[in-house]
Amino acid sequence: MNGPLSHIRVLDLTHARAGPTAVRLLADWGADVVKIEQPALAARGSGVTGARHGPDEQNLHRNKRSLTLDLKSRDGLRIFLDLASQADVIVENFRAEVKHRLGVDYESVREVNPAIIYASISGFGQDGPYGERAGVDQIVQGLSGLMSITGEPGSGPWRVGIAISDTSAGMFLGQGILMALLHRERTGEGQWVHTSLLEAMMNKLDFQGARYTMSGEVPGQMGNDHPTQVPMGTFHSKDGLVNMAASSGRLWQKLCDALEADALLADDRYQSGRDRAANKAALTEDLNTLFSRFTTAELVEKLNAVGVPCGPVNDIGQAFEDEQVRYLKMVKGAPHPELGELNLIRSPINLSAFPQPDAFDHAAPDPGQDSESVLMEAGYSVERIAQFKAAGVI
Repeated sequence: MNGPLSHIRVLDLTHARAGPTAVRLLADWGADVVKIEQPALAARGSGVTGARHGPDEQNLHRNKRSLTLDLKSRDGLRIFLDLASQADVIVENFRAEVKHRLGVDYESVREVNPAIIYASISGFGQDGPYGERAGVDQIVQGLSGLMSITGEPGSGPWRVGIAISDTSAGMFLGQGILMALLHRERTGEGQWVHTSLLEAMMNKLDFQGARYTMSGEVPGQMGNDHPTQVPMGTFHSKDGLVNMAASSGRLWQKLCDALEADALLADDRYQSGRDRAANKAALTEDLNTLFSRFTTAELVEKLNAVGVPCGPVNDIGQAFEDEQVRYLKMVKGAPHPELGELNLIRSPINLSAFPQPDAFDHAAPDPGQDSESVLMEAGYSVERIAQFKAAGVI
């Protein structure tokens, strides 16, 4: 693949979602990624995120190659260290005890490749009171406080509808890897890069978290309303729901003018932002009454025409069929030898020097699909590879 990372070789020891998300960032931009999988697990044909031919695994592992390798065997570890000596980046999400027991930890790899960028992702951090705990998105959503601010007031905590801590941690680790590569280009030095689901989510709390760290305020649930801006949220239209944001005085004026709501504009309760926030319940009721005169499509057209942000509340299918999403070509084909042309979701990054290709290089590989070619590239003979296969090493 041609791309800004086409000179980078990555060994991918990750499973589940967070680690593969980080590696996918590299693979989509041209890095030669070799996914290393245990032969016994690969033989089952499925992992934590489902069957390899299923949508989750295909979307996570496109543009990668696959090598099955028994890291618990002496020959398997030797092969891994040989590959590591020629690699630029290694990404893993083992618990600390496991990677040291296997001999694939940063210190062991650094002995054969001092310039390696070794990237780790975990549930709660590499050490500390929870360092050895297994971490998954659901648990971290609760521990981080995210669930406590999600959902309607009084409804109890709600899980966000995607694996937000997994994908956030994966994106942050991908950024860390890229920073470490830039540092190595300037200094020649490798390093250990790591993050966790918990660190990612605490950072993602952003201004909600800063409300606590700066003033001790503990935010609560606000449902579909913005936590601090009024009016901004979901309102009832004639035929459904609409999202609308008119929290500034200028936007409030534009909204009232566009919908001929002179009475609202003149209402003493809504004259300033502070007034509108203090009378939020009444304002929401009045806006629902006003918006119920229009369809969602009419509101979207009228309000956007005057600069008031407004949009529909789509389901997933409607979102992918939206004209702007289709214009952005967020879905691309990925050729698969058995499944044919798969439709997968592209990287959201756009680079002027490397325009988005029309299709992915290839779909996710079957486990061990590239074992022989990867080992031949590393200098192993056909005979030696056959011995490894007979012994169950690959």
